[in-house]
Order: sequence, then structure tokens, then C-alpha cells
Amino acid sequence: MNARETRGDVVTSYKNAQTRTVTADGVTFAYRDLGPRTGMPIIFITHLAAVLDNWDPRVVDGIAAKHRVITFDLRGVGASSGVTPKTIEEMARDSVTFIRALGFEQVDVLSFSMGGMIAQVIAQTDPQLIRRLILAGTGPAGGEGIKNVTRISHYDTVRALLTFQDVKQFLFFTRTPNGIRGGKEFLARLKERTEDRDKAIALKSYFSQLKAIHRWGLARPQDLSAIKIPVLVANGDNDRMVPTSNSYDMDRRLPNSELVIYPDGGHGGIFQYHEQFVPTALEFFGRP
Repeated sequence: MNARETRGDVVTSYKNAQTRTVTADGVTFAYRDLGPRTGMPIIFITHLAAVLDNWDPRVVDGIAAKHRVITFDLRGVGASSGVTPKTIEEMARDSVTFIRALGFEQVDVLSFSMGGMIAQVIAQTDPQLIRRLILAGTGPAGGEGIKNVTRISHYDTVRALLTFQDVKQFLFFTRTPNGIRGGKEFLARLKERTEDRDKAIALKSYFSQLKAIHRWGLARPQDLSAIKIPVLVANGDNDRMVPTSNSYDMDRRLPNSELVIYPDGGHGGIFQYHEQFVPTALEFFGRP
């Protein structure tokens, strides 16, 4: 651990953040906590099949340079105990339970993919809990193409197995030279942490999450005008998992939103373009 990775007792590098636990409502949640202890904490809510080690350290470290950042495993995933829910609404309740277990009355949220679906529910069921929200690579209930996530995930899993690649190379990034390079660089960053790594999601939990996303895709559209808080919607311009049209749709329907779309970017646009995304996120979260 070097001087750039700690400031006093504050950890500023995700690869060195200790994995902690907190227990609430019978569930022991695993989480990591880094960055300064002043200001509004930012809760990261993660994607399908993700554990703590699936967050891009460049995004985490970049935001943790200015803000307290907390990542966590959803119920039944990674090092968290319990059974994985089969609805986004239940995952939202678990996320609120976790946030309140840490003693927070209000937080900012950075959510990605399935995490963005969870965050939309929280913003409506607990409107005072979130101050500012980033919705990246995600879509609304009943959004275009979301019901196809299971089929696309299965298809790309087969492609990855046949080509000896990580499935995220196909799911998160475009097949252009720029996208392929961005994917390889992202996957290399995910391996930077070498100690105290999280365990991969169990197959049963993965299928439960797929069922939850499928139900979200078939659900009736929600009234997004009820979400009054400031929202930043971000995505790549060619998202295969949650079509980019959903990002434009949410931006139109949210009353206090702004939109950023990255060119030649896929589902993982915020990771591919982390050098542009992190300053945008810092500026957004830094507003009073």
C-alpha cells in the first residue's frame, strides 16, 4: 500500500479496501467502504451477476478521491448471506435495509444496469433516502428490449465459452476495435485486486436475478415523473443488453434529469469511458 492509496487512515484505493459486514433483518451484507468521511456518502448498486470485485477500480477510486464510496453485495450474492430475490422490488427493499443499517438517513447513489432498476424503485418507495442519482446502462420497467436480457446473456455466454473470453467482453462492449480494446482494459483492471477477493455469484442466484430482470422488462411502465430528485442518465450509444433507447426514454420522462451518451460505447460505457465519466459524476455529485 503506498501513499497514493491512503490518506491517514482513509483508504482511497479500491484494491485495498477491506471487506466488512453488517447484519440487518437476518441478512449479513458484505461491503467495502473507502474515501473521505465528510459529505454525502455514495452507494454503488451493481449489475447482474456482479460481486464486489466487478466494480471498475478506476470509477471507484476516481469518485472516492472526493467522496465516501460504499459498494455492497446484494442478498444471496458473493459474501452476503440469504437467498437471492426474484424481483427487483425485493432487491430494492434489501438495498434500503443495507443503507439504513449503516446509519444513513440520506445518500447519493451510483447505479448500473440491474442496479439502476433497483435504484428507480428506491427513489419511488423511499423518496427522502436518495439526494442525487446516476442511472447508467439501465432502463425503466417495461422498457424496450429488457425482456430479452436472459436470451442475450445466454447467447453471449456461449460465444464467450467458444472463444475462451470473458462474457463481459461481449455483453458490455461494442465489437469495434475501440470497444474490444476497452473491454480488454476493463477486464484487466478487474484483476488488480489480488487479496481478499469476493466469491463469484452462485448459479442459482444468477438465475434468480435473470428472472427478476425479465419480470421488470414485462412490467407495466412506472410514473417516472414521481422521481423529483436530480438524475444523471448515462450509457453508451450501442447498448445491446439494455438498449440505449431506454436511456433517452428515461431522460424524457424524468422531470429533473440530464443525459450523457458515449460514442462507440456499449452497456459498459461508463467503464470504457471512465476518464470522461468520473469527472462528470464528480461534478454531478458535487453540486449542493
